[in-house]
Amino acid sequence: MAVYAGRPVTRGAGEETATLHAPIADPAPLGLAAFAGTTMMLSAVNAGWVDAKVVPAVLGMALFYGGAAQLLAGMWEFRRNNTFAAAAFSSFGAFWLAFWAFEQFYADKIPAAQAGNAVGLFLLAWAIFTTYMIIASLRVSVAVATVFVLLAATFWFLAFGEFETSKNLTKVGGYVGIVTAAVAWYTAFAGVVNETWKRTILPVGHTAPPAAAIGKTEPTETAG
Repeated sequence: MAVYAGRPVTRGAGEETATLHAPIADPAPLGLAAFAGTTMMLSAVNAGWVDAKVVPAVLGMALFYGGAAQLLAGMWEFRRNNTFAAAAFSSFGAFWLAFWAFEQFYADKIPAAQAGNAVGLFLLAWAIFTTYMIIASLRVSVAVATVFVLLAATFWFLAFGEFETSKNLTKVGGYVGIVTAAVAWYTAFAGVVNETWKRTILPVGHTAPPAAAIGKTEPTETAG
């Protein structure tokens, strides 16, 4: 017997039992949009476009949109059997939750003389993660790979800006982050528009078969 969309189906003798997951909506546009919106806000602060006193607004965005919504997108990508997207969205959702928690509860416990090293170390870990994720992103699409290349550069600039106490490096990281957010927004927009119209309106340059693209895993049979 097999189960399809949660319902048992009888098969002939000798055939293995299988489960076909019911399809769910593509969570990738949600994850990308949540990432883009929060990244744009914080990058605007880092680039000096707005005063740092607006950071509390960024924290609210980081908690609910960049953090919680993106983490949910990652969990749904696990459901769709998309390893890359699940790892990416879950991790960056956790990044924004960690950023919110750091600013709310822990930043003021770090001696002023070590604040730059603490934040730099935090950003360095994410720079490393993002850099190796570039390799996997090359098998997704040109748009997604561009997001990861730009995001890695953002993290490296910001990390060394903190280690070296360099406002110029931080400002460069802010500008690169704004470009990163713009590309992520485009990719999210393309995902929504192309899915809604059921054809390619905005190209993203897929570099893998559709089933391997971010958020595009087809339902598959699994033993069980």
